[in-house]
Amino acid sequence: MDIVIKDLEKKDYSNAIDFAIQGMHFNRYMDNPSDLRLYGKYFFYMELQHATQVIAAYMGDKLVGVLMAKVNQEPKTGCSFLKRIFVCIVNIVMRMGSTKDASLYDKANEEMFEQYCRTEKTDGEICFLAADPTIQGKGIGSLLLDELEKREKGKNIHLYTDNNCTYQFYEHRGFQRRGEKVIEMVLQGKNVPLTCFLYSKRM
Repeated sequence: MDIVIKDLEKKDYSNAIDFAIQGMHFNRYMDNPSDLRLYGKYFFYMELQHATQVIAAYMGDKLVGVLMAKVNQEPKTGCSFLKRIFVCIVNIVMRMGSTKDASLYDKANEEMFEQYCRTEKTDGEICFLAADPTIQGKGIGSLLLDELEKREKGKNIHLYTDNNCTYQFYEHRGFQRRGEKVIEMVLQGKNVPLTCFLYSKRM
């Protein structure tokens, strides 16, 4: 069955969250299934409320992949008031809890971005890319990137990832590593060593 690129349907938000939880290996950070689902929803809605491009891949009626990007000077696609409130509440809870180590990840990204911007100008960021982990060999991620490249031709786009994800995919797609930072977090009593990366490519 052919893969079709179209707008993400709201009924498929839950599937997109599942793709992120599995594909980005959130289970390596936390064990509790309820916490895992909550964080997956938070991550998806947080990126959705800032996205200017939301590109979805479907096989028939089945969602198989989602890409979100924040591109400068483009209008946001929009996120419901309730979802924005949900993100705010989770942010508050995270600040009240043990967030010192978790914030190391954001700090690492900020430091890489600051250094990157000393020599380069960015036009936007890929903030979410996840595909159905049960479907292999269909090139879903590449099709989503192809569509973004068509829409944003000539623009310099960056992204953050880490060695907990399949960062090699971006290298195969022509993204260049522009930053690298090693951190170690303690989340829910678990030591989580990570190497954070910043990649970029001119579309």
